[in-house]
Amino acid sequence: MAEESNGAAPEAASVPQAPRLQIVTQFIRDMSFENIAVQKGIPAEGKPDIKVQVNLDAKKRPEDRYEVAIKINATSSVADNPVFILELEYAGLFHVENVPDEQLHPFLMIECPRQLFPYLRRIIADITHDGGYPPLNLEPIDFLALYRNNIARQAEAAKKAQEAQPAGTA
Repeated sequence: MAEESNGAAPEAASVPQAPRLQIVTQFIRDMSFENIAVQKGIPAEGKPDIKVQVNLDAKKRPEDRYEVAIKINATSSVADNPVFILELEYAGLFHVENVPDEQLHPFLMIECPRQLFPYLRRIIADITHDGGYPPLNLEPIDFLALYRNNIARQAEAAKKAQEAQPAGTA
């Protein structure tokens, strides 16, 4: 019996641990809702044109913790008249374990926002509804595609910056 457990111990030690993600807390870091149509007394009649921009940010915190934020900027207008502007920065503090360094950045920028999104979506729907408009129910965001587009945009910017340098200056 002792021989079997001694033989099994090295195998167990070599098995990689599964990544572990725990949401420690989540919170609204910053929020602004400007109800332009109501302030100016302009009726917001007609089909609104709504534009949504999404940005992500991640910061290292002590003890294997990371703060990940989703920044949403939503604007609504009817016939080129602004109706409202909503800016929301929603963040979560995550405890992350067993994620290799080369996979940490994509993990933080894809999986963590995916965990936060349902709460962010509800907050935006509540804010717009409480502002006197139908709830703005955001479509699900493909954070993997957003990450890939961001990486491609950064690579293109780096390539252009390198091409813009005069020859012999590196």
